[in-house]
Amino acid sequence: MFSGNAVNANCSFWAQPDLQQSLLSRRYQHTAKWLLRKRAGNHPGRIATCRPARAFISQERLFKRGMMAKSSRPGEPLVLMFRDDGLIPNNPRLPFLVYLGAIDVAGADHPERVIESTFSANGWGDMWRNGIFPYVHYHSMIHEALGIARGRAKVRFGGERGEVLELAPGDVAVLPAGTGHQRLWATPELCVIGAYPKRGSYDLCRGGKAEHADALETIRRCRCPDSDPVLGTDSSLTTPWRAATVAL
Repeated sequence: MFSGNAVNANCSFWAQPDLQQSLLSRRYQHTAKWLLRKRAGNHPGRIATCRPARAFISQERLFKRGMMAKSSRPGEPLVLMFRDDGLIPNNPRLPFLVYLGAIDVAGADHPERVIESTFSANGWGDMWRNGIFPYVHYHSMIHEALGIARGRAKVRFGGERGEVLELAPGDVAVLPAGTGHQRLWATPELCVIGAYPKRGSYDLCRGGKAEHADALETIRRCRCPDSDPVLGTDSSLTTPWRAATVAL
């Protein structure tokens, strides 16, 4: 989560790109350099694995593309903002979050149940077990959490101009309404647990121009959840998401 001395929930941090870059660059410059060195050491042609201390993304690259990132420390997510590309609206107010290794499923006989129990205890339900669609899509009327129980998957978030992450067991992605996502590759045993907050209705949008205008309105009406699917009410999601709501 964002610590109190970095972001005040009542400030306009999320509405000030210069402030974002200044604060994040100063605080995480060392981490960003380490991540770049780590990425450079990966096998050519492969995306860096999205795991604790193995995040793949540079702050400079994200800021140039209109997004922002926060390096992950224990209990903290990666935080990204994606722009509307004309087909995939993404979310103009709420950031996309990725908790790396958030749920300990190592050695569990039934890792699906471990993730489901965590989501349920934190107020997220209507769960399913499956994979991720191989085509780009988004949900305009509800937020979504995706927890990796088994296998690995390379997923593009944010549409064609978004970012590709390789997710592994225990990782959890929290997608605000409108966030594009698409499976590019997965191991055969992949099992993803999907879950949703109490408010909202499931829908499936494929990224067509005809649905784009209507989606912008339904995305705007999606309320911030009462709790985070990983950490509950005192969590990262309620801090940056509510801060974004106040600021904008």
